[in-house]
Amino acid sequence: MGKVASSFDISIGPRVRKSPFFDATVRYGARAFTIYNHTYMPTSYGDSVQEYWSLVNDVTLWDVTCQKQVQVTGPDAAKLIEMLSPRDMRGCDVGMCQYILLTDENGGIVNDAVLLHVEQDKYWISPGDGDVIWWVKGVAINSGLDVAVDEPDVSPLQLQGPKAPHVAYALFGDAALDLKYYRLLQTELDGMPVVISRTGWSGEHCYEIYLCDAQYGDRLWETVMAAGKPWNIRPIAPNTIRSIEGGLLSYCSDITVRDNPWTVGMGRFVQFDKPADFVGKDALLRIREEGNQRSLVGVEIDGEPIPGNDAPWKIQHNGENVGHITRCAWSPRLERNIGWANVAIGQSTVGTTLTVMAPDGARPATVCKTPWFRSFITIPDELKAEIRG
Repeated sequence: MGKVASSFDISIGPRVRKSPFFDATVRYGARAFTIYNHTYMPTSYGDSVQEYWSLVNDVTLWDVTCQKQVQVTGPDAAKLIEMLSPRDMRGCDVGMCQYILLTDENGGIVNDAVLLHVEQDKYWISPGDGDVIWWVKGVAINSGLDVAVDEPDVSPLQLQGPKAPHVAYALFGDAALDLKYYRLLQTELDGMPVVISRTGWSGEHCYEIYLCDAQYGDRLWETVMAAGKPWNIRPIAPNTIRSIEGGLLSYCSDITVRDNPWTVGMGRFVQFDKPADFVGKDALLRIREEGNQRSLVGVEIDGEPIPGNDAPWKIQHNGENVGHITRCAWSPRLERNIGWANVAIGQSTVGTTLTVMAPDGARPATVCKTPWFRSFITIPDELKAEIRG
């Protein structure tokens, strides 16, 4: 199958933000960028399949400054966070992270994010692509709450892969190995202020390093690369193949504001019994009562390897349009095409046969169980012992 889309140059200018690591990514071979949250984000260092193998076999470093943090501070910060999401946040203590959905007045998903409770009365919302800050400001300004909403000087890197714990230990010592999944720690690295968390978008062993002073961007990048050299570290872009395999969804592709939490399999994050009211509660109650009409499902697509889709591809069932492919890719480990599809609820059962209208023609597809590979959450004790020597 030929290329999905032609290649185009991207103009670099002051209207779009460069990350503190931008020059380093170019120096290390970044070949393509996209614009994500008004920020240049590397999308390729030349070979996405080789990047994939580095991610699943070794350790990789990603510039994800495009996850521009939305900071909520003030005496009523926790109350605003509760208003923004249907998930009950009372258990998210300082030093913890939670995955959250932000819902609008119609029950649609404004964005999905990792919430970091950095300090008392201080939260970071780490979102997908979209102007989340304006949504949060809009909710805050009419809330009557004593809060401030802004974008702090915070620039995250992701350290991802089975050997990520080795590199994190070389950088931060025992603290990195003792850090539990979805926990965070404020610290310094050679005088550079950072927050580290056990989070990430790879399905592999994961860390994120949030630089809290942009002037140290190049220095932090080189420090991490030097620490990772014994474990064959490689800079890569966020990897579509591995994220699809692991069931890690992408806002604007797999999730949009037209989707409600049940559509994308996240109804468990809608907790109507939480004491605090939240935006979209009435709409979500109505959706629950009426029943969900669509579902995001995993599919396996027949035929030659697909390099990916640059637009939603229509899906048919018995000659009728029933949905679209949100993302797809060829999995080197599975040796088959896999993807996510948004389909009518009647065609969402595992084993249902569909037809994907790909650019090279109609392709048979089958709804399947997901994820194809489960995420690595706990760092095994034997691995910790090996790392500590």
